[in-house]
Amino acid sequence: MSNLDKGSVIIVGGGIIGLTSAYYLAKGGWKVTVVDRDDFTDNCSYGNAGMIVPSHFTPLAAPGIITQGIKWLFNSRSPFYVKPSPSLSLISWGLKFIRHANEQHVVRSAPDILALNNLSKDLYNELANELGDEFGLECRGILMLFKTEKTAAEEVHLAEQATALGLDVGILTHEQVQALEPDVKLDVMGATHYRSDAHLHPPALMASLIHRIKQLGVGLKSHTEVKGFERNGGKITKVITTAGELSADVVVLTGGAWLGTLAKKTGLTVPLMPGKGYSFMTNAFEGKVRHPALLLEARVALTPMGGKVRIGGTMELAPVNHHVNMNRVAGIVGAIPDYYPEYRLPMPEKQAIWHGFRPCSPDGLPYIGHSSTINNLIVAGGMGMMGLSLGPAAGKIVSELAQGEKTSADIRLFDPERFN
Repeated sequence: MSNLDKGSVIIVGGGIIGLTSAYYLAKGGWKVTVVDRDDFTDNCSYGNAGMIVPSHFTPLAAPGIITQGIKWLFNSRSPFYVKPSPSLSLISWGLKFIRHANEQHVVRSAPDILALNNLSKDLYNELANELGDEFGLECRGILMLFKTEKTAAEEVHLAEQATALGLDVGILTHEQVQALEPDVKLDVMGATHYRSDAHLHPPALMASLIHRIKQLGVGLKSHTEVKGFERNGGKITKVITTAGELSADVVVLTGGAWLGTLAKKTGLTVPLMPGKGYSFMTNAFEGKVRHPALLLEARVALTPMGGKVRIGGTMELAPVNHHVNMNRVAGIVGAIPDYYPEYRLPMPEKQAIWHGFRPCSPDGLPYIGHSSTINNLIVAGGMGMMGLSLGPAAGKIVSELAQGEKTSADIRLFDPERFN
């Protein structure tokens, strides 16, 4: 099929997956329109830690997370919180999560999650060439900093699994990790260094993608909310929005934390819970930090970004709300001197704290694939904390699905209708 023969696509959702889908589809000759309920400048793709993480090959639903989560429930500054709620959707999600939090699920899922992340990293390198590397892609790896014997043992075990899967991982003593960060003092026992990981500046990436897809002729409809879908003959014939009715040959649902709600309007069940996270920028490190790091016991991320450092963390599972819980932010701020003892940061002002909603599936796996019941519908989302990392892979696969091509990674485990 020549480019002139390609049809039209409506993409619902203007986050990283929506934009990369638009990019690859437009390059393939499709006429693409992206619809977003906001203005394309304030979604979870902007405020995250900017990490590209082949290291994250285990799903959120993993052994030990239930026990740890129960302990954290009683700590107002803990990095994980499930807000008690009589919501049937939360109860249903939670029961599914518990069923999947086991070693068998992790072993089965890890190779496919890793393959998706590796694909995305390769695509980021290509995007850096295509877009002029205006988004600060750096391949220095990520340091997983630990302070206790218990965490060290867990990390060494995980590093062994990672190495067996083909990742380049170093297990570092205190002296070795300190040598990698000579300009800041570290109070840690050691670290694992996932050299396969990378990081970038998310707002610059999103701006570059938007600029490029506009050049490719993609239409962007901001402040346009999808109210429903008309179906006929096993296909979506109309997308009903606050700006009128739209039609296309193919419909792609991304939608971030709102993916489940959007899918429900088509008649599909795609369980998701929004996991609220917080981040803020600081000048305190004065450019001295060289590597992104995860402060493992605290579950805090720290990333050099655009001359500053972004610090983020917390996973609040609850219905979407825009309340900024300053106790959770205090927990993030308070963790920094435990690992970087020279830096006791002041609490940021509430208006300087970004928050966003990670779309979390109950088994910790993405949703990527064709609908089996709606012929022209493709679903891509539910990436949890790996949305930015997996964005290009998801976008590339969406374009391959639309064109009926073999996908660049095995997506059978990520069937969007696996809970229907």
